[in-house]
Amino acid sequence: MKKWLVPVIIIVAIVAIVGFWAVGIRNGALKQNQAVAKSWGDVNTSYQRRNDLIGNLVKTVEGAANFEKGTLTAVIEARSKATSIQVDPANATPEQLEAFSKAQGGVSSALSRLLVTVEQYPDLKSNENFKQLQFELTSTENTIQTARVRYNESVENYNNYVLKFPNSMFLGQYKEKPYFNAVEGADKPVDVNFNIK
Repeated sequence: MKKWLVPVIIIVAIVAIVGFWAVGIRNGALKQNQAVAKSWGDVNTSYQRRNDLIGNLVKTVEGAANFEKGTLTAVIEARSKATSIQVDPANATPEQLEAFSKAQGGVSSALSRLLVTVEQYPDLKSNENFKQLQFELTSTENTIQTARVRYNESVENYNNYVLKFPNSMFLGQYKEKPYFNAVEGADKPVDVNFNIK
């Protein structure tokens, strides 16, 4: 074997190893990015389920009680606003997530007011359809919370992967993704008043 061939083989081997390593890093980032997108899809699916249930809840309440129209209108408007805000997980910004979270918080707040006001209607509280809808909404809220936690876990894994050294040298086009934060005021307890006399 010629003397000059040994250094060439070593250089080619080093380049090949570095190349395969860089490809592995990029494929890992792609996998993490897809996990974030899937988790965001799960969040949206949970919110969509809640929005679908709200329509049934409103119809049940309207049909069963001479109900306070302002509360129903607030629920319908909050639902409409929440469904109008879309976030692309690939290009999400903290501001977009905050707007999305705020709109969804409006739905939660309107639903809470609706359920508290319903306490004034004993016939409605005993209605089996209403009881089932309350159960479904509670289940959906728990699903939403779980989906948001899983989304944040996916974002954490993604951010750790793309921001750590030396991965960050090869992943310049992969930007840090924002976390899903609680809506403003979520740290304060909800004031529930049933007006029981």
